[in-house]
Amino acid sequence: MSSKPSSLLVRGYEVVIGFETHAQLSTRSKIFSGASTAFGAEPNTQACAVDLALPGSLPVMNRGAVERAIQFGVAVNATIAPMSIFARKNYFYPDLPKGYQISQYEIPVVQGGVIEFYVEGVKHRINLTRAHLEEDAGKSLHEDFHGMSGIDLNRAGTPLLEIVSEPEMRSSKEAVEYARALHTLVVWLGLCDGNMQEGSFRCDANVSVRRPGQPFGTRREIKNLNSFRFLQQAIDFEVNWQIDQIEDGYAIQQATVLFDPDTGETRMMRTKEDAHDYRYFPDPDLPPLVIGADWVERVKAALPELPRAMAERFQADDGLPAYDATMMTASRAVAAYYEAARSACQQPKLVANWVMGEISKRLNAEGSEIDAAPVRPETLAALIRRIQDGTISNNAAKQVFEALWTAEGTDVDAIIEAKGLKQMNDSGALEKIIDEVMAANTKSVEDYRAGKEKAFGALVGQIMKASKGKANPAQVNELLKQKLG
Repeated sequence: MSSKPSSLLVRGYEVVIGFETHAQLSTRSKIFSGASTAFGAEPNTQACAVDLALPGSLPVMNRGAVERAIQFGVAVNATIAPMSIFARKNYFYPDLPKGYQISQYEIPVVQGGVIEFYVEGVKHRINLTRAHLEEDAGKSLHEDFHGMSGIDLNRAGTPLLEIVSEPEMRSSKEAVEYARALHTLVVWLGLCDGNMQEGSFRCDANVSVRRPGQPFGTRREIKNLNSFRFLQQAIDFEVNWQIDQIEDGYAIQQATVLFDPDTGETRMMRTKEDAHDYRYFPDPDLPPLVIGADWVERVKAALPELPRAMAERFQADDGLPAYDATMMTASRAVAAYYEAARSACQQPKLVANWVMGEISKRLNAEGSEIDAAPVRPETLAALIRRIQDGTISNNAAKQVFEALWTAEGTDVDAIIEAKGLKQMNDSGALEKIIDEVMAANTKSVEDYRAGKEKAFGALVGQIMKASKGKANPAQVNELLKQKLG
């Protein structure tokens, strides 16, 4: 396990990455008002008096948002503050009606915590600084307005949990795996729907470089990365850009930058503010948020088994490799599918292989989730049993799977029978074919007996061809070796 930064260097520089992630909480109403949080409504149809900052309107705390923050804190082994404070973060922007954002600064609701994940089979451990509740701003729209901009305040007041990591990541690959693990956790718990395209899960990466052993360099924040692929591309470009600047004798200026997927480059949006620029002060309209120990205990008791704990159980009980176990806990739906299939056939590794292989390939091609897979776990288990008992070969199994996926049939045995895919397991019939192949390929027989191992594969190939692919490969290998002495 590694909680310390790795020594991976890029062009002689150490990369330093920290994350600020905004997870939109899955409440039906906003954090300080009763307005809906549903996505996709017509502009400005889900903004009430509180969201619009109309005179006399006062914020009221959403209990569901607090409950979700507690759930996250308990899941990452953080400290839940018994009393936390809401503050006003002051800045002026067209989509911020109040002229300030209600957030938390000095005393956040979640303090500390850890996210664990694997990178190429090695366990990594990244410490969290904090997670705090805050409201989202509105959105500026710049298209279809005849050269003007519009403001949509539907998002104003949407509840966010901002999760801040320590700057402990040392590569773009590590950063992506951290983001994936965090995404898996918040979706697993039902705190957030995780939809990156709709902005429900937004990653901001703080990136800097330094020579090994030197103080931290000046960081630049890459904002609103909405896919894991773009996240890695943006960090890789930014790292090399910063190194180029330093090598050319320029100083890095603290800034907020955006990533352009079309060019694969980052570009500066504005110089980066420091905390004092926002003139934080406690919000006089909101009392301190008090969370009793009994509330925390109730949340803890109701938590489901967490993905990391479940993955470790799959390793210990099912003998899965760390990577496979992590993949089988990519979501609660994947975990449920795996457990159902594994229980039905008692072949954990084979189930994991099929889920990571044929099933994932087809789901990705169709843009579907495993819930929509036409091959149900019990059917996959039946297919695996027929491979294990020698009824069909692995190649034949893929033909059966194709028929199952395309709804050509739903019964494994019926498909095997209809397509004539049953393996030849009759040793007498196999011996006859082997004898005929050996008689017709005397040179290959002589070559093998002279020590040329490749000749054995050639003979097996001829036997499989003669049996029209129906011979049991394991049985063929065993019988042929006996006959070759």
